[in-house]
Amino acid sequence: MGKSGVTAVSLAALLCLWVVAAWSTADPMVLPFPGEVLSVIVDHAQSGKLWTHMGATLQRVLMAFALAMIGGGALGVVLGQSDRLNLWLDPWVTVLLNVPALVIIVLCYLWIGLNEVAAIFAVALNKFAMVTVTIREGVRALDRGVTEMAQVYRMPLGARLRHVVWPQLGPFVAASTRNGLAVIWKIVLVVEFLGRSNGVGFQIHLYFQLFDTASVLAYALSFTALMLAIEYLIVQRWERASSAWRRA
Repeated sequence: MGKSGVTAVSLAALLCLWVVAAWSTADPMVLPFPGEVLSVIVDHAQSGKLWTHMGATLQRVLMAFALAMIGGGALGVVLGQSDRLNLWLDPWVTVLLNVPALVIIVLCYLWIGLNEVAAIFAVALNKFAMVTVTIREGVRALDRGVTEMAQVYRMPLGARLRHVVWPQLGPFVAASTRNGLAVIWKIVLVVEFLGRSNGVGFQIHLYFQLFDTASVLAYALSFTALMLAIEYLIVQRWERASSAWRRA
């Protein structure tokens, strides 16, 4: 059985477990059957409500992800190249790594206000340190001998970045991308839960107050499916391509 077959069987087993658990509880307010959740998804999709809120959440995820990758990546490159600067800033990065996400979100809302800027900045800040650390280690792992050889042969900067630096740094960027998306979208839901008027997190908050478990699961599973599609169709393919030279 191939990998796709194993995945299908595993998901089918999970679905069966869900059905058994729902049948055991016999209370849709605790755990509805998969068919009930699917019905909610279809209804909200047909009304357009599902796509509106998923679009708002996806936009926040992409904006926060871009800010974290650009800012954290730039700082990671600098710290990886400068031991002196890393000595001074590493404690800052370590502190930021260990501050709970909820604390950062609440502080951003208190300092900036309950607005879109605070929401996106809070999410990006939560991921910033993780990107910095990953890229810093990637820069430190670069083969200095290959870099020096490129300098000896006076390879142009563009060609050096493309053929020497990027093949070695690419897997670290890919790892940051995978981890970043996995973490950021979960934090975005918390941000929306606490202080936004749209998005998947806002809808989960709304239906939580109404004790509507089916709708909570409908929005959670819908966005999870979207992020899994991005993971399997885009991120993993790019990660394999960026690491292909190691297997050559």
